[in-house]
Amino acid sequence: MKRTLVCCTAAVLLLAPPAQADLRTKDIRAREVEKTYAISGTTGLELYQSIGARGPRIGNGASSAIALTEFDLKWGRDYKRDGNDCVLAAARHFLTITYTLPKPQGKLAPDVAARWRVFIAGMRAHEAVHGKYVVEMAQEIYDTTVGFRQPNDPGCKKIRNAIQAPLKAAFTRYKARNRAFEQSEMSTGGNVHQLILRLVTGP
Repeated sequence: MKRTLVCCTAAVLLLAPPAQADLRTKDIRAREVEKTYAISGTTGLELYQSIGARGPRIGNGASSAIALTEFDLKWGRDYKRDGNDCVLAAARHFLTITYTLPKPQGKLAPDVAARWRVFIAGMRAHEAVHGKYVVEMAQEIYDTTVGFRQPNDPGCKKIRNAIQAPLKAAFTRYKARNRAFEQSEMSTGGNVHQLILRLVTGP
């Protein structure tokens, strides 16, 4: 399962950043990777305009994003016959979450640099929430599939399709959480909106 979550489009003008997420649960731990793309400018407005011009392209490429959260989730599953049934006895996860964030190329004046530090810290915290949702989705998949029993499946064939239902349900809930979070953060007065305004206009 490989998905890209588009976060924070640069088409809108954008205080306190949300708390950093702990990207592990009882059974799931993610490997995190941070990538950057270069932007230029000497003022907050120029930096934001560069984000719009150079940010990762989304959809059909017509618009750009400030940041992206992507994940790659794979599973190793152990199926075991139990009488005439098949049981998913164990599952091993391989989860990588990749964040793509902007990074200024040149040296910034002290006041602009201070505003940039606030902005990028807030964006990292925002993306970490998306990463937390990924980990919690993976935990839900683990909880609802490990121990799953498929009757009348001694060859452990039918179970592989049967576990797709809880997997898809977990992914649907994950998408809904992300959508609600983005709408809140990107709305007028929302956290990301305020981060952008602070970067562009100053205190």
